[in-house]
Amino acid sequence: MKQQFDAILTGTDSMIEGTAQQVIHPGHINAYEFTSIDGTLHLVIAKDGDGEWIRIDGTEPYLSSWIDELADQAVSHSL
Repeated sequence: MKQQFDAILTGTDSMIEGTAQQVIHPGHINAYEFTSIDGTLHLVIAKDGDGEWIRIDGTEPYLSSWIDELADQAVSHSL
């Protein structure tokens, strides 16, 4: 399992700071989970069968742009 890393997502009013880590989610081997520092935002993403990043779990509402932001940070962190 990969170590936890700091991640930041762009909110509608401000930046949302939190931590992310690689997790195993049912049906998805390589998923990433983001949790905001204040605990109000939770997002889990994984690649679908076509290799596209999708949201598979988390709080509502959410911004679809967070999927790409978290994916970019997860990929760059794992390099």
